[in-house]
Amino acid sequence: MSRKQIKNQEEVLTHPIIVRLSQALFEKLVKLQHDSGAKSVGQVVRDILENRKINFIVKDRTMNPVMEELAMIRKEIKSIGVNINQQTHKFHIAQSATERQYHENKTAKIYAQLEPQIERLLAIVSKLADKWLQG
Repeated sequence: MSRKQIKNQEEVLTHPIIVRLSQALFEKLVKLQHDSGAKSVGQVVRDILENRKINFIVKDRTMNPVMEELAMIRKEIKSIGVNINQQTHKFHIAQSATERQYHENKTAKIYAQLEPQIERLLAIVSKLADKWLQG
């Protein structure tokens, strides 16, 4: 398979420059490449030479447990919502008033399960807001 042709020939990189670096400087460039998500060390060097912005990707590993708990709460709230939808459907197709009353009571119990989940969610969000607003 042939290489894709570049439309603008001005952008073709045709002039190689060979530079010798110390191990420490090369490791700095490799770290910059890794942290910025650049494809190569050469790309990092070109970005530096052309005064282009280098965007760094930062991951806060302390947020992993919080994100896992938020994902779990989301899953639980989603399953409660599915149950509420099923009960609502049964309520609408119910033939008698007693059957409707039964589904209404059951839906109210399911709604009660939402309250602790929402309380947990609000507690986590308030902690995140405090952390975010400190910086």
